[in-house]
Amino acid sequence: MKAVTIKEPGGPEVLEWTEVDDPSPAPGEVVVDVVASALNRADVMQRMGLYPLPPGASPYLGLEVSGRISAVGQGVRRWQVGDEVCALLTGGGYAQKVAVPAGQLLTIPEGISLDEAATLPEATATVWSNLVMTAHLKAGETLLVHGGAGGIGTTAIQIAKALGARVVTTVGTPGKAARARELGADVTIDYRTQDFAEHGPYDVILDVVGGRYLEPNVRSLAADGRLVVIGLQNGLEGSLNLAELVFKRISVHGTTLRTRSAEQKAAIVAEVREKVWPMIESGAVRLVIDQRVPMAEAAEAHRLMEAGGHVGKILLLAG
Repeated sequence: MKAVTIKEPGGPEVLEWTEVDDPSPAPGEVVVDVVASALNRADVMQRMGLYPLPPGASPYLGLEVSGRISAVGQGVRRWQVGDEVCALLTGGGYAQKVAVPAGQLLTIPEGISLDEAATLPEATATVWSNLVMTAHLKAGETLLVHGGAGGIGTTAIQIAKALGARVVTTVGTPGKAARARELGADVTIDYRTQDFAEHGPYDVILDVVGGRYLEPNVRSLAADGRLVVIGLQNGLEGSLNLAELVFKRISVHGTTLRTRSAEQKAAIVAEVREKVWPMIESGAVRLVIDQRVPMAEAAEAHRLMEAGGHVGKILLLAG
């Protein structure tokens, strides 16, 4: 098979579409013949050498795929060769085949094409596990989503609205603000010219930025507020006023999906299938795909992501 490999840490030019060994399913796994994958910010960080791989992870990029099962490992009962699926991965999605633990497989939602479904697993699992399973977002609460135009942001806006929350989001351009409002955002904030803390208080904040956002995030939370940090685009360190935490009873969570155990991921995937798939099938949550790029041209897809002009997901087509 072919996969996208990394010659050495660096820019998009270090990505190569090259021949590698086919995977085989271990017990409890299946092999998926990949139709499509999708970009995530972690792929860019890994390409640059800034994202250490979890133990046992594939060396190839790619945290989600869609395709057809071509082989089934020992002990797998629910899935059969030929089933069309999408899957949450620890790596390996930028390839023509990938081995996946059976617990991380999902059926394709009704009304969604097989290639489009590749954009769903990582964003829906990240958003649901953090907003609902960690932060316990409830109807009537106010959520602040940083980066409302990205794959996580566009998904978070829609899921939060489907849950009955009021949604505020930060964006960088008027065009992205308009798209965020189309998806259900009640308020958009231009992070270049406006102070998001002045638009609080917020009950929950989903932060993909990190760094210097820590202090204003905490300052803008309401009593009993919850901050969930899932990205570090702005750096690894920030200041924190402990009095804000103590007197407002604030909780701060740092989470990442990739390093969770297969059992934890399977539990998240099960909730996504039960709770989020009906939102997609009803139209309450829509896919937002910015561009489709051949997987062999993954370097160009990475350039598009780093340019920052996209809204939603960038899809990689394996065929």
